[in-house]
Amino acid sequence: MMADFVAVDWGTSSFRLWVMARDGRLHGESRGPEGMSHCVTAGFAPVLAAHLARAEAPADLPILICGMAGARQGWFEAPYADLPAPITALAAKAVRLPGHLLADLPNPRDIRILPGLAQRDAAHPDVMRGEETQLFGLANQAIEGLVCLPGTHCKWANLQDGAVTGFASYITGELFDLLSRQSILRHAMPETYAIAPDDPDFLAAADQAMADPGLLTEALFPLRAGQLLDYRGREATQARLSGLLIGAEVGRQVAGNALKSVTLVGQQGLGALYAAVLTRAGLSMKTVDAENASRQGLLAAAREIWRF
Repeated sequence: MMADFVAVDWGTSSFRLWVMARDGRLHGESRGPEGMSHCVTAGFAPVLAAHLARAEAPADLPILICGMAGARQGWFEAPYADLPAPITALAAKAVRLPGHLLADLPNPRDIRILPGLAQRDAAHPDVMRGEETQLFGLANQAIEGLVCLPGTHCKWANLQDGAVTGFASYITGELFDLLSRQSILRHAMPETYAIAPDDPDFLAAADQAMADPGLLTEALFPLRAGQLLDYRGREATQARLSGLLIGAEVGRQVAGNALKSVTLVGQQGLGALYAAVLTRAGLSMKTVDAENASRQGLLAAAREIWRF
């Protein structure tokens, strides 16, 4: 079977492209570090053209893009779709790039950008852009219930009857970066250290924060004091910081809820740390590959848009 479209996941700091057939088979791919932050100055069309050439994508294929290329500060804004949102709502709000933005591409193409999702609730306003495509990839596999999507801004979303019905965002990853690089705690951090999911300091701090998420701000300064007073080294201090932040997030999310299971998107790196904490919280888990979820979501949306 020949390729039918090009799928692109365009993040803040990464780019991934797949040449795909309507049955999901891959005919080529290309990836690189040219995320939105790079393209704001370097241009979006030249980056896309280079990756299309690298993947040897046929010149007549339509292109479907998800992620930060559709942000207000991206290539062309794709306004948010509102909850509750099935895949049909997402596909219906995909925006087609106007011709004047395609001058740096070698061939005229039908290029569309998927919207993010908006939770328009004055008490709990929230948005996501990129993760919704992963969620629809899971819905396309008949996965329902609570989904955890670790990242700089971790998302916890509910899938019901193939639609995203609600979600909450935690800026846990961004807090870790800010605290470890720009706060007083930076003096207690190692230059480089990869935290293992079975690190005893990480797990002890996660248990502490899960038991009482409200103690987080009280528990932070002792990280610096403990390193100054030689109670623990820099690597252990960093592991404890990560454990406190992820533990507080998980503790807050499960507090008062009769949760028994969760689908975790991402199995390595940060995903492995979340898996360790979720296990200690007593939750059963189904783990899915994040990249495959993105591809499946793009495929489901492409079928809706172009009626493959």
